[in-house]
Amino acid sequence: MHWESYSHTKLKKIVFDALEQNLDYRHKPVLGLPASYLDTEVFYQDAPFLKDAPFLSAMIANPNHIGCHTLNESERAFEGTQKIESELIQLCAKEIFEGEDDHYDGYVASGGTEANIQAIWILKRYYEQEYGAKPEEIALAFTEDAHYSMPKAGSLLSLDRIVLPVDTHSRKISFEAKGVIKEAKNEGKKYFILVLNMGTTMFGSIDDVDEVCGWMDELEINFKVHIDAAFGGFIYPFAQSNSKMTFKNPKIISFTLDGHKMLQSPYGTGIYITREGFMDYALTEEANYVKGKDYTLIGSRSGANAIAVWMIMRTYGSEGWKMKIKKLLEKTDRLCEQLDAKGIGYYRNSSMNIVTIKSEYIDSKTAQDYLLVPDTHDGQPNWYKIVVMDHVTQGLLDRFLLEVHPQPV
Repeated sequence: MHWESYSHTKLKKIVFDALEQNLDYRHKPVLGLPASYLDTEVFYQDAPFLKDAPFLSAMIANPNHIGCHTLNESERAFEGTQKIESELIQLCAKEIFEGEDDHYDGYVASGGTEANIQAIWILKRYYEQEYGAKPEEIALAFTEDAHYSMPKAGSLLSLDRIVLPVDTHSRKISFEAKGVIKEAKNEGKKYFILVLNMGTTMFGSIDDVDEVCGWMDELEINFKVHIDAAFGGFIYPFAQSNSKMTFKNPKIISFTLDGHKMLQSPYGTGIYITREGFMDYALTEEANYVKGKDYTLIGSRSGANAIAVWMIMRTYGSEGWKMKIKKLLEKTDRLCEQLDAKGIGYYRNSSMNIVTIKSEYIDSKTAQDYLLVPDTHDGQPNWYKIVVMDHVTQGLLDRFLLEVHPQPV
């Protein structure tokens, strides 16, 4: 895992050069595009600070990244910044998820929810086009700890949902899940879209891809895997060196990442990455007015957001990002040591920065004062979540620990 860190000067040059390659509404006779710069009455373009602010300059230039730029030819009006997005997709696929010399496709989506729906939509279309599968023959399988975008995708795409149980304490997919899958097969499901988690939203738990794929193979099931790494993708692969969730596993077709979580990029920077050839199943032939057609759920989207993610990754470089993750995990380790010393029950994966505390140790006032996230807002929570981020100082954690109860309340 290695990518180079760029200086601010180099970042500026690359982004401004890309913007120069994009359409300039001031110097070209543009009549057909339903777009322009951000409204100049509100967002003026001659602010002196913009010459040192490539992201803000890109926001004002307002490049539209409609389509998928890792594929064929796209709208030429914004080809400069589209190249940056394409580089970002390859960087994530090859450096984070160990893709080899192959080409990978994808795009910067509106968030992890869209990226997950895109993945499931593509795999549904894959089974329909390659196997003649009927929707009722395709099952969408995910764990009970999975993000709500999975049931949302099932509802949107008219797919039956198979919810796999997890162990209450370890948060691992329980062995009973194999029986659930077998029952679905016996009821007529022939093709399975299996979504596994690299960092669940509530617990930060990591699913065992080898174990679950082993069950599927034993049951002689036709299946493909999508990995929801919306939270864990920018932390888990950097915390340990033997992740099983990589493109080296031929069963894994795609990944979701979220730049606006661990990477702290602007909201609206989810990332969808897939193996070459699978993006074709999302082709919308009717997008005739779009150069290169469209392969995405969202259609028009902000090129500036793609630039923001690329800039953050290039500012840190792989070594700088590993160091940042190391510091966050050390802070999380210390929190867990203090919880252990007080006898407070919690769940935590050692390669993640999420600590989920059993609700009996947290009173409602403490939960409200520290904006702890419950596992449910309907009824009494069972768990409260802490996410250790840059803004979570040791002093804040120490203050919180003084208020949690060493005995169940």
